[in-house]
Amino acid sequence: MTGVPDDLDRLWTPHRMVYVTGEDKPASGYDAPSGCPFCLAPKRPGDEGLVVARGQTVYAVLNLYPYNPGHLMVCPFRHVADYTDLDESESLELATFTQEAMRVIRRVSGPHGFNLGLNQGHVAGAGIAAHLHQHVVPRWGGDTNFMPVVAKTKVLPQLLTETRALLAKAWEEGGSMPPATPPARPPARKRAQAPAKRAPRRPAP
Repeated sequence: MTGVPDDLDRLWTPHRMVYVTGEDKPASGYDAPSGCPFCLAPKRPGDEGLVVARGQTVYAVLNLYPYNPGHLMVCPFRHVADYTDLDESESLELATFTQEAMRVIRRVSGPHGFNLGLNQGHVAGAGIAAHLHQHVVPRWGGDTNFMPVVAKTKVLPQLLTETRALLAKAWEEGGSMPPATPPARPPARKRAQAPAKRAPRRPAP
């Protein structure tokens, strides 16, 4: 690392250069459904497509270039670019799938928080702007940020296929955490009762 020293740690993620430089970009580009990863992923086998769960109009899939382990995206099956272009059923299921994704990730890995976001258009950071996708990024204290370089970063490595298997299993079982059992109240302390006073015995006649 060269440059002016500062107090930032750097997260070394060379695998993302394939995405940044577009080395794996199809010849037809991402805009057409034939080259769109979000149109192709549901058609591939689970491990290859990294699909975690499928609904009626949307599905959840792992990000191939995650910011954190468990980084999911919720996508409509339909090749649609803008959030306002979703119909009512797609909008509702996108929201419920996002909530379930959070529950599942909490159950599997217990993050401290989340980044949720829709990047609309290339200027807003959407790598694949032609197909809407909602990011669900788990966060831990001291981990990577929503951007790949941040102060005091920590990497939590796990293979994508292993992460997919864990999340898919938890999703099938129901992502909701079991209700917490409230701690039992300690039994109330009983006040010590003073011994009953006995009436004085009368002398025998």
